[in-house]
This record gives sequence, structure tokens and C-alpha cells, in this order.
Amino acid sequence: MTDLRERDAALVLAAQAGEAAAVGVLLDRHRAGMRAVALSLLGSGPDAEDVVQDAALTALRRIGDIRDPEAVGPWLRMIVRNRCRGLLREARRVEPVAEPPLAGHDADLGRALDDHAMRTWVWEAIEALSPTLRLPLILRHFSEGVTGYEAIAQVCGVPVGTVRSRLSQARAKLLDALAGTAQSAYSGLRSRTEASWAEARDTLTAAENGRFGALLRGEWSAEVALMSGAARIGGAALLERAMDRDLSAGVRQRPVNVAACRTLAVWEMVIDNPEDDPAHCPPSVAWIMHLDGGRVTQLRLHHPRPLRPAAVPAELLGIWPHEERV
Repeated sequence: MTDLRERDAALVLAAQAGEAAAVGVLLDRHRAGMRAVALSLLGSGPDAEDVVQDAALTALRRIGDIRDPEAVGPWLRMIVRNRCRGLLREARRVEPVAEPPLAGHDADLGRALDDHAMRTWVWEAIEALSPTLRLPLILRHFSEGVTGYEAIAQVCGVPVGTVRSRLSQARAKLLDALAGTAQSAYSGLRSRTEASWAEARDTLTAAENGRFGALLRGEWSAEVALMSGAARIGGAALLERAMDRDLSAGVRQRPVNVAACRTLAVWEMVIDNPEDDPAHCPPSVAWIMHLDGGRVTQLRLHHPRPLRPAAVPAELLGIWPHEERV
């Protein structure tokens, strides 16, 4: 047993040094135990396999968090157990509760990704996915407030079952890519993320200074589309008018999380409403943007915690809540 734990520890240290192939070996060694946990909680079926895939991807992203490399086996099984419990909570339609912390995990996921050498491999592997697989994967694993299946389905304009299927395909492709791209060297993730943070702040500053329309015309695609699910509901004119109306009402936004690759960026904002109208906008919004050559071509706006149905017409949920459709 000690021999096996020592070999596990060596693989963990190699993975934390940036050797993606070491993660693949670890997952192969512990896949049977991970699957056994899933089967014991969920029974035989596709849900158990999906949970094992999901847990494997989480392990790939969080390998830098492990403080005790010899305990990687229990750590992997804990991830599976947490994922199973989350799935069972969803099935019972109860409000989710905080997930028990993973062994050795005390940093937020975005910081964890920045902190270990595996991050560049993960993002380059994500870039290789098709757009339809890339979007739900990034929302599920890298956003803070758009992680639920129903929220992702709303953003993508597809049924929940399609979201589950696309996530399963995306995770499988990402894990299959471990061996093929493990030794490639990648750079630029940190600079992309920092640039996206700066762009989010600059965009809000420009808007507050009355220059949002000029920014849209100068830096975003001329054909930018505001989307609701899979439907286009407007363009730059609607975006500018909605932003100006919110600012005139005293609404302000603050970025709290950014996830960015070359073709997709997610800016998650906290919304500060005026004191005399605290329900003017939902408390948070995610800007989900498709990029082409650095220019935004599509924008979806998703409110993780929407206003009460009486306050927002149903047909307008998912865009600025009080904006009229044109």
C-alpha cells in the first residue's frame, strides 16, 4: 500500500509541475474506485458515467490544490461523492447547499487554475473543442453563477438534456486529449485573463463616461448580436440604449469574476442598484461573449438570480430586465 501511495505522490508532483500525462495515469489508476463510488450512490446508468467524467475534469483543473499527494485516491473519490450528492439534490428539486470542501482545497477555482502549471494545457484543450461543446463546458466549470444545467440551457437556447449530452461529449474529448497534447508548451493564458479583466473594467468606465456606444462601434464587431438563448433579439443600438437607461437610473456594475480564452469570455458582474429603487435590476449578471479576432460577435446576458416574475416580463428575462424589445 505504501508503495502505491508513493507512486501516486510522484504522479501528483509531476502533474503539478505541468505534466498532463501524469494526470491521465492517475485517473486510470483510480477510475475503478471513482466509478464504484458513483455506482453506490447513483446505481448503474449514464448518470454514474457522467459523474465520473465530471469528477475527472475537476481533478484535472484542481490538481494544484492537493496538499497531501499520497492522499490523491481519497481526494478523487471525494470529488465523485460530492458530484453525486449534487446530482441527487437536483433530482429532488431542493435548493442546493454548499458543497463540502475537498481535501486540501481552500482557494477559489479561478485562483487554483492560475496557481498551477496545468492551466495552460487545460485552456488550450478547451480551445480545440467545437463552439457548441466549448460554451457549456466553460459555463459549467469556470463561471461562478451560471453552472446549473437549467441556467446553461437557458443561455444556450437548448433543452437541459442537450446540455447534459454536450457536457458529456466535451468532458470526454478533453480527457481523451490528455495524452495527445500533454507535452505541448502553451503560453499566454495569464495575459489573456488579465487583458479580459482590464477590458471589463474599461468597458464599464467607458459606459459611465457616456462612451459605451463609441466603444461598441470601435472595439466590438459591427454586426454584434444580442442573443437570448439561440435567438437574436437586437444589436449594438439595443445594447447602447439599455446601458444608457440603466446608468441614467443610477445602476452600476462591478466585475467579480472573469474567465477568458481566445474565442469566449465570461464577465460576471455584481449590480448595485440605487437606494430608492433597489429592485431596478437583478443583483448580478453574466456577460457571455463570443469573440472573433478579439472582437465581440455575440453577447448573452444571464441573471443567475432574476427578479421575481411579477417584476420582470417573462419574455425579457435574460436581457436587461426593463428594456423594450425592438
